[in-house]
Formats: sequence, C-alpha cells, structure tokens
Amino acid sequence: MNLRNRRKNHVEMHSGALNDILFILLLFFLIVSTLANPNVIKLTLPKAKSNTKSKQTVVVSINDKREFFVGTNKVAFGSLKQMLAAAIARDSKEVDPTIVVNAEKSVPVEDVVSIMEIAREIGARVVLATTKPPEAK
Repeated sequence: MNLRNRRKNHVEMHSGALNDILFILLLFFLIVSTLANPNVIKLTLPKAKSNTKSKQTVVVSINDKREFFVGTNKVAFGSLKQMLAAAIARDSKEVDPTIVVNAEKSVPVEDVVSIMEIAREIGARVVLATTKPPEAK
C-alpha cells in the first residue's frame, strides 16, 4: 500500500484576479495616453475600406534661385503643369496622387501657392515638406 502519493498537496495559484487587474490598468493607461496631449486637434476623419496611406508620387523642389525641379529634372515654370500631369499619369494606379513640395526658406510663398494651384487643377494633393526645429538646450 503506497500512501505517500495521496498525501501530497498540489499548490496552485489562481491568476484570474491578477488578469483582471492587469486588464483594468492597461485600459486606464490607454485612455489616459489619448488625453495627455493637449495640442492635438480633434478631427472626424473619413473611413475607408482600403489602405489610405499615400506614397510620394511626385516631388517638386524649389531652390533659392527659384528654379523648379520635378524629381531631379530641372523644369521651367511654364512647363511644370505638363510635367506634373505626365508624372502623375505614370502612376495611374495611385488612387489619391500626392505632390510633395520641398522649398528653401527664402522662396516666396507665391511659388509654393502656384504649385498648390497646379496640383488642384490636375487633381492631386499637396504636402509641404518641412524640417524639425532645433531643440533648445
């Protein structure tokens, strides 16, 4: 008769309450983290079934001499609309074509606005490329 195996107690730890507490803490930190940034503008964004991330279809650069470049090709302002339309037509599978504008600090705002008007005419969105301001020490 082997009585030793019956007398052994099996120690178990019930983690149900611990899981509940961790879940509540996780929800608390998720909710607090969305409310923590007061500089966020709250917008109601449209919903889409497809991926709404847009890639950089065309990059337009303006240097300090007010010369326009589509990609790396120098373009006169008069033929800028035709070049942008041709570049966007090459990426015709893009649902929402995007034009990224890289402009020097010294470039007049009128040049950037004129690119925005051309983009509106050909049905593209415009994104203005900027750099981060230097951090204060």
